[in-house]
Amino acid sequence: MDAEVLVVGLGSMGSMALWRLAGRGVKAIGFDRFTPPHTLGSHHGGSRIIRTAYYEAPEYVPLARRSFELWRDLEKETGQRLLVMTGGLHMGPPGSPEFDGALLSARQHGVEHEVLDAEEVRRRFPQHALRPDEMGVLETDAGYLLPEACIATALDRAQDLGAEAYFDVQVTAVEPVDGGVAVTAGDRRWTARRAVVAAGVWNSKLELPDLGVPLRIKRQTQAWFRTSQPELHSPERAPVFIRHGLEPGTDLAYGFPSLDGSTIKIGVFEAVELEVDPDTVDRTPGASDYAAVSRFVKAGMPDLDPEPERAAVCLQEFTPDHHFVVEPLRAAPAITVLVGFSAHGFKFASVLGEAAADFALEGGTDLAVGHLSATRFALCSRRATGWAGACSRSGMGCTTASTPTWGPR
Repeated sequence: MDAEVLVVGLGSMGSMALWRLAGRGVKAIGFDRFTPPHTLGSHHGGSRIIRTAYYEAPEYVPLARRSFELWRDLEKETGQRLLVMTGGLHMGPPGSPEFDGALLSARQHGVEHEVLDAEEVRRRFPQHALRPDEMGVLETDAGYLLPEACIATALDRAQDLGAEAYFDVQVTAVEPVDGGVAVTAGDRRWTARRAVVAAGVWNSKLELPDLGVPLRIKRQTQAWFRTSQPELHSPERAPVFIRHGLEPGTDLAYGFPSLDGSTIKIGVFEAVELEVDPDTVDRTPGASDYAAVSRFVKAGMPDLDPEPERAAVCLQEFTPDHHFVVEPLRAAPAITVLVGFSAHGFKFASVLGEAAADFALEGGTDLAVGHLSATRFALCSRRATGWAGACSRSGMGCTTASTPTWGPR
């Protein structure tokens, strides 16, 4: 055996799994087809929201709380600043998932929060132009992570603790063998007792036992807008935000304080997006890519220039219900998979890396990830199969809703 655990993919989730494994004194080896952090997958762009009043489903709140603890542990171990607390503002009309869902999670789990009407939101956060029917949930335990720094720091720390990492080496197959797992990486076959697979948008490119869930890769654009009132957007004054879509066809918008003192990063999720191949996708953003976010800025954030200063393309891997899959494979229990983070997974990378280490070393975990099993799709197989017929979900309850709730990055 070459190692106790092999980690395939060293981006958002894999870097954290390698760190958590190395911290337990386990011989772990990781592989990535590029050199993370990079701009080819899902983790670039300078900032990612982290929040606790989780509107997608209250089941995520215990994971969010443990994730905060682990991000702070990584900061303490390395002396690096990775997490900036700003508070979080969820906006929408009562009845919208962004408002109702955040309020439900906050109340169910005792998350510190305030409920604000439109006038109070406008008074305290004048950068947002709310309609009279909208309201806000303002939570204390939210902010943003620096994703590139998080990944680089975790990989450095893992290697300091004894892990090995091989970059620019493509993994093509992960397969169960007698006594463990074999990974084909580059021109070599590696063996270990267990493997963790976290290859992001390249998961579907691997030769793997059946995941039990179809995955889609979608292309998303992030854009940065210049403000005429930078004082409104400092991290000290401006919480990260999520807002219900202002236009038909737009699910929601999300954004950040200014990291550079002059521009603000904002994105929107549109109901219709094209599926892409991560190896052939056009990574150059054009005007059509940021048209929707420019319309949101014009309608909802009047101090911003609606023509973006710059934009960047990233890729996202989605499950049919837009919730994650984190578990050992039923057909090959020595292989733990972390897939389908559906545009809202980065904040959980630290805790899911810990869950992966638990599964790989102990066969189970005390972390609250039971709702992230792929068996939820099998439960719906009586109704339909494949992507188009897969059971969609609102929150974590099985329904036949055709449009699942999306989560911001």
